[in-house]
Amino acid sequence: MPSHRSLRILLVDQGESFIDRTVEKTHVWLLEVSRSIGVDDKHVAYLVLRSVLHALRDRLDVESCAHLAAQLPMLVRGLYYEGWDPTGKPERMSYEEFLARIEHDALLKGTSEAEDAARAVIAVLWNQLGDGTMSKVVSILPGDYTRLL
Repeated sequence: MPSHRSLRILLVDQGESFIDRTVEKTHVWLLEVSRSIGVDDKHVAYLVLRSVLHALRDRLDVESCAHLAAQLPMLVRGLYYEGWDPTGKPERMSYEEFLARIEHDALLKGTSEAEDAARAVIAVLWNQLGDGTMSKVVSILPGDYTRLL
């Protein structure tokens, strides 16, 4: 049986490894977003990822929101839930309102940039989470949101 000290060291090592993996996964997500929007700037990629995740989160019902969150890497999940208030969800947003929110929150210039940003993040979600999760998310959204696919 390991000593108390060696068990503590083992747990710290595993914790650091877990943290390293989630940081690495988050970097992969940001790199994918960055490449998709054609910008070599992690801060811009972060703003885009955050704004699209928040708009999507608020458009989903609470159960679907939680289901999607459970699939996200730990740091991305924290970003997703940042500032969330489940009261009154889902928010009824038209496609245009959805894009306007992304444009505002990501500091983008115009609906076209917001649509490109939303498409980029949806593509990353689809690539990282797979058909099962994303098909369910898409089935919940209004039909005109399929323009993002």
